[in-house]
Amino acid sequence: MTAVGATTTLPRLRSFIGGEYVSSSSGETFETRHPGDNHVICDVEQAGDREIERAVESATAGFGEWSTMPAIERGRILNRAVAIIRDRNDELAALDTLDAGRPIGETTTEDVPTGADVIEFYAGLAPAIHGSTIDFPGGFARTRREPLGVCAGIGAWNYPIQIAMWKSGLALACGNSMIFKPAEVTPVSAGVLAEIYLEAGVPPGVFNVVQGDARVGRALVAHPGIEKVSLTGEASTGKLVMADAAHTLKKVTLELGGKSPIVVFDDADIDSARNAALTNNFYSTGQVCSHGTRVFVQRGAYEEFLDGLAERVGALSVGDPFDPATMIGPLVSAEHHEKVLSYMKLAADSGARHLVGGEVPAEPSLANGNYITPAVFADCTDDMAFVTDEVFGPLMAVLPFDDEAEVVARANATDYGLAGAVFSADLARANRVANSIEAGFVWINDYGTMPASIPFGGYKHSGLGRENGEQAIDHYTQIKTIYTNLEPVDRYM
Repeated sequence: MTAVGATTTLPRLRSFIGGEYVSSSSGETFETRHPGDNHVICDVEQAGDREIERAVESATAGFGEWSTMPAIERGRILNRAVAIIRDRNDELAALDTLDAGRPIGETTTEDVPTGADVIEFYAGLAPAIHGSTIDFPGGFARTRREPLGVCAGIGAWNYPIQIAMWKSGLALACGNSMIFKPAEVTPVSAGVLAEIYLEAGVPPGVFNVVQGDARVGRALVAHPGIEKVSLTGEASTGKLVMADAAHTLKKVTLELGGKSPIVVFDDADIDSARNAALTNNFYSTGQVCSHGTRVFVQRGAYEEFLDGLAERVGALSVGDPFDPATMIGPLVSAEHHEKVLSYMKLAADSGARHLVGGEVPAEPSLANGNYITPAVFADCTDDMAFVTDEVFGPLMAVLPFDDEAEVVARANATDYGLAGAVFSADLARANRVANSIEAGFVWINDYGTMPASIPFGGYKHSGLGRENGEQAIDHYTQIKTIYTNLEPVDRYM
């Protein structure tokens, strides 16, 4: 592929099924746009019923071959895919920067490398996925850990290639096949991942990509030939998927939204806490489900925490996501841009203290893109709409608190429970608070570190199940128990 830049256009995009790109029977197309200037990158063919059936048939056939392949060979093939991904790192990163507007400095150093790490992690674990033996007088039982079958992965638009690798690496290492539907806002890179798997030796049909909007996702969830659905998306979408999956008793993994707390006690390293809060509010232009957007700071350190914050946020460079110096790129779409701007207005009208940001940049070169300056509001209260709702944009709310019991109660007063963090020099208190926060992932004196070996997922409306880590294997395998009797059966009834 030729070099990808801010003005790139691509050929029409189609679904990838059974090892090849296929034309759609629906006759429908939609556009995907570059958020930096909203030019059309390409038209995308909406998958129809025929493509969905073909994908299920292809994945079923692929599963028959892939699931019976020795696990060590599956691991070798996945490791070959990892090597190709790393060799094509910059190309894959540029595609996501073009499609999602993520700064090139992020996609090249984080998105593609960490996605490859997950595939590599599970490639190494593949031969170690096994059952156990339990002895009894006169017999024994053994368990087998078997793959589920055809799995559907439904991706989100904020990390297109990384999410595709997270979901497929785990599913394939466990012996399953996968049909992946990327978000219609960011459909470009998933087909390239399918090409890479094929090149590495993954049999045709084991990883398929179907393009389309929510109708395609609903069709996958409803299809009786699919055993499991893994979704990354909004909580409202997760509820619909769970309800639809119930009709065929599909297994589901849901990685949903968050409104995560960062708790900063007055004995903390305030500069470290401030750095973590800045990164985990404004990285990826705030479009990260696990970001700590409610920053609770104890009154004894409150003004110290705020001191200089506006200057540091104002110095974050907003601009062309293909510029390596850019730290804040555009929001993913014009529609999402309007949503985030509406929350900026709610914040401005709320009575909270406005420290910085929340405006459309004045630079003429950014006028056609979905840009917004990162914003901080202090003296917030728990009932303000931009504090309670998942904004999914660069908007930090800082809230004062007095004592431990109070901040734990306030941190947990949300329907979400994805992540959180505690900053304190008192590790006994930090661990006590971390234990009390109702979230699936809590950091102490850090935020955002997430190696492939650590499980990630949420409580409450933030989801079901886990991604990454050894624990996630449970969500892509099933246990069969086989009992062997070694003695005559000397009774009946």
